[in-house]
Amino acid sequence: MKKLYLFLFSVFASFSFAQDYNVSSIPEHLVKNAHAVIRDWSEDYSLKSVSDMTVKRTYVSTIMNAAGEDYSRIYIPYNPTTRVSGIKVEMFDASGKIIKTFSKKDFADYTHNPSAGLYVDDRILVLQPVTTQYPFTLKLSYETSTSNTINLRSFSPISTYNVSLEKSSFVITNNSGIPIRTKINDKPIGKVSEIKEGNIWRYSYQNIPAIKQEDLAPSLEYLLPDVQFSPEKFTLEGKQGDMTDWNTFGKWYYQQLISPVSTITPEISAEISALNLKGTTAEKVKTIYQYMQNKTRYVLISMGIGGWKPMPASEVSKKGYGDCKALTNYMRTLLTAAGIPSYYAIIYNDDSVINFDKDFPRNGGNHAILMIPTDKDPIWLENTSQRVAFNHLSYSSHNRNVLAVNENGIQIIDTPVYQPEESKEKLIGKIQIAEDGSISSEAHFEFSGGQYDSSLRLFSLKNDEMIDALKNRHYNLKIDQLAINNLKNDRDLAKINYDLNLKANSFSKKLGNDMFFPVMPYYQATTFSMNDDRVLPFETSFPFQDDYELEYSIPADYKFTEVPASANFSTDFGSYTISFSLKDNKLSVHRILTIKRGIYPKEKFKEYVAFRKKTASNDNTKILISKL
Repeated sequence: MKKLYLFLFSVFASFSFAQDYNVSSIPEHLVKNAHAVIRDWSEDYSLKSVSDMTVKRTYVSTIMNAAGEDYSRIYIPYNPTTRVSGIKVEMFDASGKIIKTFSKKDFADYTHNPSAGLYVDDRILVLQPVTTQYPFTLKLSYETSTSNTINLRSFSPISTYNVSLEKSSFVITNNSGIPIRTKINDKPIGKVSEIKEGNIWRYSYQNIPAIKQEDLAPSLEYLLPDVQFSPEKFTLEGKQGDMTDWNTFGKWYYQQLISPVSTITPEISAEISALNLKGTTAEKVKTIYQYMQNKTRYVLISMGIGGWKPMPASEVSKKGYGDCKALTNYMRTLLTAAGIPSYYAIIYNDDSVINFDKDFPRNGGNHAILMIPTDKDPIWLENTSQRVAFNHLSYSSHNRNVLAVNENGIQIIDTPVYQPEESKEKLIGKIQIAEDGSISSEAHFEFSGGQYDSSLRLFSLKNDEMIDALKNRHYNLKIDQLAINNLKNDRDLAKINYDLNLKANSFSKKLGNDMFFPVMPYYQATTFSMNDDRVLPFETSFPFQDDYELEYSIPADYKFTEVPASANFSTDFGSYTISFSLKDNKLSVHRILTIKRGIYPKEKFKEYVAFRKKTASNDNTKILISKL
């Protein structure tokens, strides 16, 4: 009787704890910096066979204030192979008292079309509970069942800053007999607990304080722990596959997803014949690539297996559109028709570097590009843009690896690594100082590498929009007139050039009969503030070099009072140099700022701030001119 009493008491106590959503019960260290607190995050996977998986999900979040409102929006995606059932939402007030409930009928049902896809069969249920009283708590529970077992999601409950975690769990019950690989990535902010009991595996972590975003903080993927899973056998849209190793997966991928849509039709052969290809392999590839760019446009295709399988090359040839998979495979098929081998390459396209693990085969990636092997370096092609240059990948595709797929399997190949000087802004400007303090300038700009990427958007703007964009870029100047001329996208060399002529008021300041002005006119120097309580490492994820050559002319009845001293210094983070020379009453200035890519411990942030303050101080050097 005593044992029964203890059992019932423990069950009741457990139930009571699970239902205790009083905000006052949240530990104080989880409230600090938190716009929302994840009270409970639970996913329970049941893999029944190679083509049958169910997932039970329960999420409980307390929204502390209006800044955490995003966590009150509920999204449940589904599609023809993923069915949703048992949807229940409960809302609790600050004391933990239930105040409202919702079911599936309260949700709006939309096409899930984040990239403006033309053909998409993904859908999403959306609910936005409304309240003016903070804090409040939402509990969501539902179940999904699917025949697609290729993707077991990672265990990573936190996805944004200023959100803390009270407790979380991830359970896999594997009754399929299929081996599942696991990879635990512990991080300093949290460590994962793992318990394996037969075919039931449990993972959890808890008491993760809210992370407050800090300048140059790395991505949350770098900071927070996670667990990845990969089944050795799987089903995708009715097609069973093998992921025992990268090669077996690659052969399946090629045979099931690539080869069936890569037929060289008479029309595709005719396209290649009409190009009259000549020259080296690189020259032939460039001719075909720019032909493909001029003919096609990007449209997302995501219906059924179309989320993974490219649209047939013959259809792209006829219709002139496709998504990254379709356009990449069309380009690959054109090259095959020309006798040039290439690899369909899967990549994680992201500002943060995400690599495939050579020892952990797993379906992944979010983009497709093309790699053409040559006797020297590979040629890389981004196929979704009509404007991007030949053999140019954006900085968000650099410094990482790809899954290069062919009939023999998968090769994991590294993409190029940008050096700062390959991601350059080159500026040559002539600036005339007027006696009223205004300036007129003529400048030539050239952008390469990652700075080429950021400047490509100019070509999508109308003239007045372009002028506004450049005024915003040079916001530190009081621009009165601005004109952009000779705008060119060099698709052979991956460089953007333009001439910028402008007039700006109040650039120079009067000091009696003298005038003074800052040496760097076009940009406001970038600085960062030091936080003695910094808790996160920092990352300079975008390597670049700014190389400016300026020549100042002044009114005829003025002279330069003195020439500033040159400066030259270097750190682990980059380097800076500025030099001055005076000739024929014209001052020439040459300034180069170089920032390296890197991730650094928080203890070095003070050094980095000092470096950027020193560069800003030199950029703000004042030039004094005196009236004769």
